[in-house]
Amino acid sequence: MLAPELQSVALDQDAVLSRADHQIESVFFPHSGAISLMIDMLDGQTVATAIVGHEGAVGIPSVLGPSPSGITAVVRAAGTASRIPASRFHAAFNRSPAIRHAVQIHVRTMLMKFQLGAACNALHPVKARMARWLLHFRDRIDHDVLALTQEALSQMLGVRRTTVTLLMRDLRASGAIKSDRRGQIEIDRSRLAAAACECHGAMRLELEKIFAMNAIQPIASVVPDEGRIP
Repeated sequence: MLAPELQSVALDQDAVLSRADHQIESVFFPHSGAISLMIDMLDGQTVATAIVGHEGAVGIPSVLGPSPSGITAVVRAAGTASRIPASRFHAAFNRSPAIRHAVQIHVRTMLMKFQLGAACNALHPVKARMARWLLHFRDRIDHDVLALTQEALSQMLGVRRTTVTLLMRDLRASGAIKSDRRGQIEIDRSRLAAAACECHGAMRLELEKIFAMNAIQPIASVVPDEGRIP
Protein backbone atom coordinates (compact mmCIF):
# COMPACT_ATOMS: atom_id res chain seq x y z
CA MET A 1 0.00 0.00 0.00
CA LEU A 2 1.08 3.57 -0.59
CA ALA A 3 -0.28 5.01 2.65
CA PRO A 4 2.81 4.40 4.85
CA GLU A 5 5.00 6.13 2.26
CA LEU A 6 2.87 9.25 1.74
CA GLN A 7 3.56 12.65 3.21
CA SER A 8 1.05 15.50 3.30
CA VAL A 9 2.60 18.70 1.94
CA ALA A 10 1.57 22.25 1.14
CA LEU A 11 2.01 23.44 -2.43
CA ASP A 12 3.23 26.98 -1.90
CA GLN A 13 2.79 29.62 -4.59
CA ASP A 14 5.76 29.64 -7.02
CA ALA A 15 7.34 26.55 -5.45
CA VAL A 16 9.35 24.44 -7.91
CA LEU A 17 8.49 20.74 -7.57
CA SER A 18 10.95 19.50 -10.19
CA ARG A 19 13.55 21.06 -12.46
CA ALA A 20 14.43 20.16 -16.03
CA ASP A 21 17.53 17.97 -16.24
CA HIS A 22 17.47 17.32 -12.48
CA GLN A 23 16.74 13.91 -11.02
CA ILE A 24 13.07 13.29 -10.18
CA GLU A 25 13.09 12.82 -6.42
CA SER A 26 9.38 12.80 -5.56
CA VAL A 27 5.98 12.15 -7.09
CA PHE A 28 3.24 14.62 -6.15
CA PHE A 29 -0.50 13.94 -6.18
CA PRO A 30 -2.21 17.36 -5.97
CA HIS A 31 -5.48 17.54 -4.08
CA SER A 32 -5.92 21.24 -4.76
CA GLY A 33 -4.06 24.01 -6.54
CA ALA A 34 -2.53 24.06 -10.01
CA ILE A 35 0.96 23.34 -11.37
CA SER A 36 2.32 24.45 -14.73
CA LEU A 37 4.72 22.20 -16.62
CA MET A 38 7.35 24.36 -18.27
CA ILE A 39 9.83 23.76 -21.06
CA ASP A 40 13.10 25.67 -20.65
CA MET A 41 14.78 26.63 -23.93
CA LEU A 42 18.52 27.05 -24.38
CA ASP A 43 18.14 30.79 -24.95
CA GLY A 44 16.46 31.23 -21.58
CA GLN A 45 12.90 31.46 -22.85
CA THR A 46 10.17 29.31 -21.30
CA VAL A 47 6.72 28.15 -22.30
CA ALA A 48 4.03 26.12 -20.53
CA THR A 49 3.05 22.78 -22.04
CA ALA A 50 0.28 21.75 -19.62
CA ILE A 51 -1.38 22.41 -16.28
CA VAL A 52 -1.80 19.68 -13.68
CA GLY A 53 -4.32 19.74 -10.84
CA HIS A 54 -6.22 17.12 -8.86
CA GLU A 55 -6.76 15.09 -12.06
CA GLY A 56 -3.07 14.28 -12.44
CA ALA A 57 0.35 14.00 -10.85
CA VAL A 58 3.87 15.39 -11.14
CA GLY A 59 6.91 13.12 -11.45
CA ILE A 60 5.26 10.10 -13.10
CA PRO A 61 8.18 9.42 -15.53
CA SER A 62 10.04 8.08 -12.48
CA VAL A 63 8.12 4.81 -12.90
CA LEU A 64 10.58 4.08 -15.72
CA GLY A 65 13.42 4.16 -13.24
CA PRO A 66 15.87 6.86 -12.10
CA SER A 67 15.85 9.63 -14.71
CA PRO A 68 16.07 13.40 -15.02
CA SER A 69 12.93 15.45 -15.43
CA GLY A 70 12.15 16.77 -18.90
CA ILE A 71 10.21 19.75 -17.53
CA THR A 72 10.19 22.28 -14.73
CA ALA A 73 7.04 22.02 -12.59
CA VAL A 74 6.01 25.29 -10.90
CA VAL A 75 3.10 25.79 -8.49
CA ARG A 76 0.95 28.60 -9.93
CA ALA A 77 -2.04 28.25 -7.59
CA ALA A 78 -1.29 27.20 -4.01
CA GLY A 79 -2.85 24.02 -2.69
CA THR A 80 -2.10 20.71 -1.02
CA ALA A 81 -0.74 17.35 -2.16
CA SER A 82 0.44 13.92 -1.12
CA ARG A 83 4.09 13.20 -1.84
CA ILE A 84 5.98 9.93 -2.15
CA PRO A 85 9.68 9.33 -2.92
CA ALA A 86 10.12 8.49 -6.59
CA SER A 87 11.94 5.22 -5.79
CA ARG A 88 9.05 4.05 -3.60
CA PHE A 89 6.47 4.90 -6.24
CA HIS A 90 8.54 3.03 -8.84
CA ALA A 91 8.46 -0.06 -6.59
CA ALA A 92 4.69 0.30 -6.03
CA PHE A 93 4.17 0.65 -9.79
CA ASN A 94 5.98 -2.63 -10.39
CA ARG A 95 3.90 -4.59 -7.89
CA SER A 96 0.42 -3.04 -8.32
CA PRO A 97 -1.75 -3.57 -11.44
CA ALA A 98 -4.12 -0.82 -10.22
CA ILE A 99 -1.31 1.73 -10.07
CA ARG A 100 0.00 0.65 -13.47
CA HIS A 101 -3.46 1.11 -14.97
CA ALA A 102 -3.85 4.54 -13.37
CA VAL A 103 -0.43 5.59 -14.69
CA GLN A 104 -1.36 4.45 -18.20
CA ILE A 105 -4.47 6.63 -18.12
CA HIS A 106 -2.45 9.55 -16.77
CA VAL A 107 0.03 9.20 -19.63
CA ARG A 108 -2.84 9.22 -22.13
CA THR A 109 -4.25 12.42 -20.64
CA MET A 110 -0.86 14.12 -20.70
CA LEU A 111 -0.21 13.14 -24.31
CA MET A 112 -3.60 14.59 -25.23
CA LYS A 113 -2.78 17.85 -23.42
CA PHE A 114 0.62 18.10 -25.10
CA GLN A 115 -0.79 17.41 -28.57
CA LEU A 116 -3.67 19.86 -28.32
CA GLY A 117 -1.40 22.40 -26.66
CA ALA A 118 1.13 22.17 -29.49
CA ALA A 119 -1.61 22.66 -32.07
CA CYS A 120 -3.03 25.59 -30.11
CA ASN A 121 0.37 27.30 -29.85
CA ALA A 122 0.85 26.96 -33.60
CA LEU A 123 -2.61 28.03 -34.77
CA HIS A 124 -4.22 30.39 -32.27
CA PRO A 125 -3.41 34.02 -31.38
CA VAL A 126 -1.75 34.73 -28.06
CA LYS A 127 -4.78 36.56 -26.62
CA ALA A 128 -6.97 33.48 -27.10
CA ARG A 129 -4.24 31.26 -25.64
CA MET A 130 -3.89 33.44 -22.55
CA ALA A 131 -7.65 33.28 -22.00
CA ARG A 132 -7.42 29.48 -22.34
CA TRP A 133 -4.68 29.20 -19.70
CA LEU A 134 -6.64 31.39 -17.29
CA LEU A 135 -9.67 29.13 -17.73
CA HIS A 136 -7.55 26.03 -17.13
CA PHE A 137 -6.44 27.54 -13.81
CA ARG A 138 -10.02 28.42 -12.89
CA ASP A 139 -11.03 24.79 -13.49
CA ARG A 140 -8.71 23.73 -10.67
CA ILE A 141 -9.60 26.22 -7.94
CA ASP A 142 -12.88 27.12 -6.24
CA HIS A 143 -13.01 30.88 -6.82
CA ASP A 144 -12.68 33.46 -9.60
CA VAL A 145 -9.54 35.21 -8.31
CA LEU A 146 -6.24 33.91 -9.69
CA ALA A 147 -2.94 34.82 -8.03
CA LEU A 148 -0.97 35.16 -11.26
CA THR A 149 1.55 37.88 -12.00
CA GLN A 150 2.24 39.25 -15.47
CA GLU A 151 5.73 37.79 -15.21
CA ALA A 152 4.30 34.30 -14.60
CA LEU A 153 1.95 34.66 -17.56
CA SER A 154 4.77 35.85 -19.83
CA GLN A 155 6.84 32.80 -18.86
CA MET A 156 3.93 30.46 -19.54
CA LEU A 157 3.00 31.98 -22.88
CA GLY A 158 6.58 32.44 -24.07
CA VAL A 159 6.05 36.15 -24.81
CA ARG A 160 7.40 39.43 -23.48
CA ARG A 161 5.85 40.96 -20.40
CA THR A 162 4.88 44.03 -22.42
CA THR A 163 2.78 41.74 -24.63
CA VAL A 164 0.99 40.37 -21.56
CA THR A 165 0.32 43.94 -20.37
CA LEU A 166 -1.37 44.75 -23.69
CA LEU A 167 -3.38 41.53 -23.67
CA MET A 168 -4.60 42.13 -20.14
CA ARG A 169 -5.67 45.63 -21.11
CA ASP A 170 -7.75 44.19 -23.94
CA LEU A 171 -9.32 41.57 -21.68
CA ARG A 172 -10.12 44.19 -19.06
CA ALA A 173 -11.77 46.37 -21.69
CA SER A 174 -14.04 43.49 -22.67
CA GLY A 175 -14.94 42.76 -19.04
CA ALA A 176 -13.32 39.32 -19.15
CA ILE A 177 -10.93 40.11 -16.29
CA LYS A 178 -10.17 42.59 -13.55
CA SER A 179 -6.67 42.92 -12.17
CA ASP A 180 -4.71 44.94 -9.66
CA ARG A 181 -1.05 45.58 -8.91
CA ARG A 182 -0.78 42.73 -6.41
CA GLY A 183 -0.87 40.05 -9.07
CA GLN A 184 -4.52 39.19 -8.50
CA ILE A 185 -6.67 38.54 -11.58
CA GLU A 186 -10.42 38.32 -11.12
CA ILE A 187 -12.11 36.64 -14.06
CA ASP A 188 -15.59 36.67 -15.55
CA ARG A 189 -15.78 33.07 -16.70
CA SER A 190 -18.38 33.46 -19.45
CA ARG A 191 -16.70 36.51 -20.99
CA LEU A 192 -13.27 34.94 -20.72
CA ALA A 193 -14.58 31.81 -22.44
CA ALA A 194 -15.78 34.00 -25.31
CA ALA A 195 -12.23 35.35 -25.70
CA ALA A 196 -10.57 31.92 -25.50
CA CYS A 197 -9.92 29.53 -28.35
CA GLU A 198 -11.75 26.22 -28.73
CA CYS A 199 -8.93 24.30 -27.05
CA HIS A 200 -10.12 24.85 -23.48
CA GLY A 201 -13.42 23.12 -24.14
CA ALA A 202 -11.78 20.48 -26.31
CA MET A 203 -9.31 19.50 -23.57
CA ARG A 204 -12.02 19.26 -20.94
CA LEU A 205 -14.13 17.08 -23.22
CA GLU A 206 -11.23 14.78 -24.06
CA LEU A 207 -10.35 14.36 -20.37
CA GLU A 208 -13.93 13.40 -19.59
CA LYS A 209 -13.92 10.88 -22.44
CA ILE A 210 -10.67 9.26 -21.33
CA PHE A 211 -11.78 8.84 -17.72
CA ALA A 212 -15.26 7.65 -18.72
CA MET A 213 -13.97 5.11 -21.27
CA ASN A 214 -11.62 3.56 -18.73
CA ALA A 215 -14.06 3.69 -15.81
CA ILE A 216 -11.41 5.24 -13.61
CA GLN A 217 -11.06 8.35 -11.53
CA PRO A 218 -8.01 10.61 -11.90
CA ILE A 219 -4.67 9.15 -10.87
CA ALA A 220 -4.98 10.51 -7.33
CA SER A 221 -7.54 7.74 -6.77
CA VAL A 222 -4.65 5.32 -6.26
CA VAL A 223 -3.74 7.29 -3.14
CA PRO A 224 -5.54 5.68 -0.17
CA ASP A 225 -7.98 7.81 1.81
CA GLU A 226 -5.72 7.78 4.85
CA GLY A 227 -3.03 9.38 2.72
CA ARG A 228 -5.20 12.21 1.45
CA ILE A 229 -5.32 15.67 2.90
CA PRO A 230 -8.72 16.73 4.30
